Amino acid sequence: SLTGYIQACRGLMISAVCLGFFGAVFGLVGMKCTKVGGSDQTKAKIACLAGLIFILSGLCSMTSCSLYANRITSEFFDPSFVAQKYELGAALFIGWAGASLCIIAVNGCFSLFRRGYAYNGATSVMSSRTKVHNSVPDKTPPKHFDKNAYV
Repeated sequence: SLTGYIQACRGLMISAVCLGFFGAVFGLVGMKCTKVGGSDQTKAKIACLAGLIFILSGLCSMTSCSLYANRITSEFFDPSFVAQKYELGAALFIGWAGASLCIIAVNGCFSLFRRGYAYNGATSVMSSRTKVHNSVPDKTPPKHFDKNAYV
């Protein structure tokens, strides 16, 4: 009993939510820190797929919100339309913002080209006052620090 544009908007939003769920799952599998997914190249391809799915989800959501807003504004400014008129609400603006964030997920698509890096450990920085200048390191703490030096 709903009009066609409302059914289309509903279908697009349901598909956007489903695509967003699968994009999140693929995004978690494609992260470097997870153990699932295989080698780094396979993970990069999975992360790229997650980015494409997020973009598709954002486009579905953006299309749905824009289609609904177009109908609302055309009915609102039509002087011959006599039924109840609606205005743009917060839900549409939240939908547009969420769709924009999903479309920005294009960064996941470029993870295919990310460079590998190796962690060499943290480098310690010693001041000139605490350096030991002889070849045998001294295990005692420096004498010029008292108990209030760290407070």
